Amino acid sequence: MKKPNSWTWIPSLYFAEGLPYVAVMTVSVIMYKKLDISNTDIAFYTSWLYLPWVIKPLWSPFVDLIKTKRWWVYSMQLLIGGGMAGIAFTIPMDFFFQATLAFFWLMAFSSATHDIAADGFYMLGLSEDDQAFFIGIRNTFYRIAMLTGQGLLVMLAGFLEKTTGRIPFSWSIVFSILAGIFIGLALWHKFILPRPASDIQRAGIKPQSILTEFGKTFVSFFQKKGIVIALLFMLTYRLGESQLLKLASPFLLDKHEVGGLELETTQVGFAYGTVGVISLLLGGILGGIAISKYGLKKCLWPMALAMSLPNLAYLYMACILPENIYIINACVGIEQFGYGFGFTAYTMYLMLFSKGEYKTSHYAICTGFMALGMMLPGMASGWIQEMIGYQYFFIWVMICCIPAFLVIPFLKIKE
Repeated sequence: MKKPNSWTWIPSLYFAEGLPYVAVMTVSVIMYKKLDISNTDIAFYTSWLYLPWVIKPLWSPFVDLIKTKRWWVYSMQLLIGGGMAGIAFTIPMDFFFQATLAFFWLMAFSSATHDIAADGFYMLGLSEDDQAFFIGIRNTFYRIAMLTGQGLLVMLAGFLEKTTGRIPFSWSIVFSILAGIFIGLALWHKFILPRPASDIQRAGIKPQSILTEFGKTFVSFFQKKGIVIALLFMLTYRLGESQLLKLASPFLLDKHEVGGLELETTQVGFAYGTVGVISLLLGGILGGIAISKYGLKKCLWPMALAMSLPNLAYLYMACILPENIYIINACVGIEQFGYGFGFTAYTMYLMLFSKGEYKTSHYAICTGFMALGMMLPGMASGWIQEMIGYQYFFIWVMICCIPAFLVIPFLKIKE
């Protein structure tokens, strides 16, 4: 059988990797806000959805053991499509909050498992030269998925809200479209994905041996030199952002009397899905160039400041409540650019810290701690905001940037 052209499956595979993540983490927040769920409940319950990415390293060995990575890819895409269909059907119901959360959980676990399989299949399906060539392509289509999810689909929901006047119906249509996209992607990948000779179900390997090997990698991770400072850095570097992320969209949507900007859904979709994504991508590209030229040691402090100081843009908006959409878009763009630029240092540090015999497994554990650092503060953020209001909440976010600054001087970085 002729090997499929890599261009026929890599863009669609990484589009499929990015879309459910942005649906679970970002679109869910906007949808629940429009359906009149409180900020406390939105932040608490959607932050719990990080859990599959926190514990993802625990079941990644079994994705290697059971079936092929090709099978996992299209099977998880079918499950994600089913989860999206479930959300679409249950939004109009009286118990929609509990029901949709259950389907978001299904999507989150399926998406985290899909990440494991897709990244593994990428390495099996391509030569090392092709892996290097397509790394930028896969990242680009992951970003396009973000643009589609938190931009185009949110704008579509806003358009339907205005034309029909039925908010639950509008979001049901959006998730029905998402379900159709994912079922189509699953069928596409079932037929178009290559069948690498190395992608086979491994025989003669027992779960006990997998657990033993995983135990070794886990123990060796916590025996690394400087592990305590490294963990503090992983858990504090995104402490401010983890809370801002959950309340940024509700702040843009909330009414003036509670301190929000009272934007329409389409305006929020445009701000985050176009201006925000472009700024994020530009910041990430410039961050990569800076680290490659000057090294992480020289770039870490400027990038840490870039990660934190742009949060002042939200404090500025909370204080003056601007009505000019260009000012609002500029503030969102500044914050997202700073995040894109600053996050580059974080990912580079995780890669350097993971170096060694078990670098792949150790990097997966690092990303688990990264997700934990997003989940725990995010859970309390909605309650904090409702207790103190948006202005003081964004001051609190700025204060939460300080712990990372206290940890950075103690980091040991080997370029």
